[in-house]
Amino acid sequence: MSVNLIVLVILAVFIGALSRATFGFGEAVVSMPLLALLSVDLHTSISLIGLVGLTVALFTVVSEWRHADRQALLRLVIGALAGIPVGIVLVVKLPDTLITIALGIFLILYGSYSFGKSLLQHTTTSERLKAKFWSWPVGFVSGVLGSAYNTHGVPVVVYGTLRRWEPKRFRGTLQAHFLITGIFIVAGQALGGLWSKDVFILYGYSFPTVILATWLGMFIQRCIPNEKFIRYVFLLLTLLGAILLFTSI
Repeated sequence: MSVNLIVLVILAVFIGALSRATFGFGEAVVSMPLLALLSVDLHTSISLIGLVGLTVALFTVVSEWRHADRQALLRLVIGALAGIPVGIVLVVKLPDTLITIALGIFLILYGSYSFGKSLLQHTTTSERLKAKFWSWPVGFVSGVLGSAYNTHGVPVVVYGTLRRWEPKRFRGTLQAHFLITGIFIVAGQALGGLWSKDVFILYGYSFPTVILATWLGMFIQRCIPNEKFIRYVFLLLTLLGAILLFTSI
């Protein structure tokens, strides 16, 4: 690997980790397309971002854990554990283009619609998906997407916005979910043969910037007013969807 490539990979990882530490999600959807543009091998990208996401969760969950919705978290994690093996099979056997295109279109539609609706109403809409049942399929889809493409945050983010979680509960539940499922996802990726020497080389080079991004992101999120946080989440979802769609096409 050339020095220029390593520097660009570190930058891509930093941007993704900053998004994750600030909003509680987004590192995979940001970093994976950027790594694809750098022609980094897909399995290397998946494993690298899996390790980075787990690292960020380790540093952020300490301060966020007490705000997590623990009952919903338990159901999400159990559902995710059932979905992780399915995701490993998908990434090994199937091309990822159709999945990323569909995911990108969904994020653009959901994010832009929800953002526009929040501007027009000027108030928080009512909570949806109140039934406990919904956390099970959301967790399952999260496990599938997490082990396959490290995008396990997307279903949980959408679920959290529909449940109208306040920012602290939103971030706390996401980070706790990422930490628990991240351990199993990283283990699954290792057992699935996705790890290589390049993964650990790039992770070692990126580690200092991941720590910096985590600290900076936690500082930024404390400066965001609660009433604006959900709008920023919708905007970020729309942006991430556009990135996925652009890099897939």
